[in-house]
Amino acid sequence: MTPAPAPPLPQAEARPIDATDRIVLLDVLRGFALAGVFVSNTFVWFTGRVFVPREQALAALKTAPWWDQVALHGFGALVSGRFISLFSFLFGLGFSVQLLRAESRGVSVVPLYVRRLCVMLLIGGVHLTALWYGDILTTYATVGFLLLLFRGRSDKTLFIWAVVLILVLPPLVASAMRWLPPLLAGNPGGAEEVAREAMARREAAQVERGRVFMSGTYVEVVRTNVSYYFGDFIRGMPPMLGALFGRFLLGFLAGRRRLFHDAAQHLPFFRKLLRWSLLVGGVASIIGLVAQHLVRQKVLSPQGASQLLLIPVRQLGELGLAAFYASGLVLLFHRETWTRRLRVLAPVGRMALTNYLCQSMLGLFVYYGIGLGLMGKVGPAASIALTLCLFSLQVAFSHWWLARFRFGPAEWVWRSLTYGKAQPMRRAEATTSPAH
Repeated sequence: MTPAPAPPLPQAEARPIDATDRIVLLDVLRGFALAGVFVSNTFVWFTGRVFVPREQALAALKTAPWWDQVALHGFGALVSGRFISLFSFLFGLGFSVQLLRAESRGVSVVPLYVRRLCVMLLIGGVHLTALWYGDILTTYATVGFLLLLFRGRSDKTLFIWAVVLILVLPPLVASAMRWLPPLLAGNPGGAEEVAREAMARREAAQVERGRVFMSGTYVEVVRTNVSYYFGDFIRGMPPMLGALFGRFLLGFLAGRRRLFHDAAQHLPFFRKLLRWSLLVGGVASIIGLVAQHLVRQKVLSPQGASQLLLIPVRQLGELGLAAFYASGLVLLFHRETWTRRLRVLAPVGRMALTNYLCQSMLGLFVYYGIGLGLMGKVGPAASIALTLCLFSLQVAFSHWWLARFRFGPAEWVWRSLTYGKAQPMRRAEATTSPAH
């Protein structure tokens, strides 16, 4: 008699990851990246630097004290684009973590991942409307759906696609956006003039937005957030979307190879990555600084074709130094004297969504007219110092909060909506009275 087939193993119910299951190194990296993102967003946007016309900004740079000039050049070489690249890489790596956990339970990652992204899209929509138009959550959620198309691809395919998306696609898209409109209008030789006129219109619009943010009411700020996001902000995004997804794919590839899950076994790889990423990122960053200097000296045009050729160089500078920071932190984390120090950043990384949203709140409170109104009144060096002080408060708050609760407030909302039920919030030890 043929024996009856064994019943299928029950599928484990999807649930939020426990604190004991977390990869502390990834939380440290995420907290470190979040510090740089805060500095970058504040330096460029909240201080109002982006709302100053280019010629006025160049004139101010000539008379700025040396510490502000060092801050400006240091920001361009070491911060701009580097930390958001690391943050994007970690987003893709996070997808691989979810995929591996789903496979270990014998279930598909698709339903849960789709719900997570839909909730993220909702939270991002509220964020960009009510707080700050520079929201990245809506972009991450939208582009993140594409990761599902690559979950069965080979490592080689992932790497090739990442290289093409990061280095080849952005200049092609930027070139098409620059040359196609005048070509279709029958004026192929007027691309540079059209670019100059478009820049002049954008600068005038930016000045007006800065006026609203510095002196407008909250309702006016919200109205400007929406009009800007669905206007100039979205129109300027296409060249960066390919590079963003390329970073997602690199993170997914690293997660699938378990480079960070089993980092101790891959330290030789991280040592090589440290050297090569510093070389590539450093050289590309220096080229970028030289190009910026030539633009300020009017040797190169900010609307010229040379700016399109520099796009891959900027991508290498951003990604190279992001890899240098990540590999450096991995190597330090595996030194006993540094492990405890770097673990200070882990709670910030565990509450990354909450802290990201709080950074927008802090930026509005400190710099906008509806708060302290410091926009345009804080120099580059001072803005970096102030931002790091505010970030240190986030570190302290994250430690305090996670000593009492399982998730950050925004993470609790995200998980509860994703799983369709309220998640237990308080830690077990926080709800148990000590014995006397």
